[in-house]
Amino acid sequence: MSAITDPKPLPWRRWLALALAMAMLLAVFLMYSQPEFMLMLADQVWSCF
Repeated sequence: MSAITDPKPLPWRRWLALALAMAMLLAVFLMYSQPEFMLMLADQVWSCF
């Protein structure tokens, strides 16, 4: 006998993936809201040219 696999993800996995994605977006937003980070990022980009 073989086990039947359900292709749909479990509801808690979907919520966990959504929560992780939201946490990552919030972390990126918080980094971009700091002027020191933006200045450092701009300096790194301009150093490439």
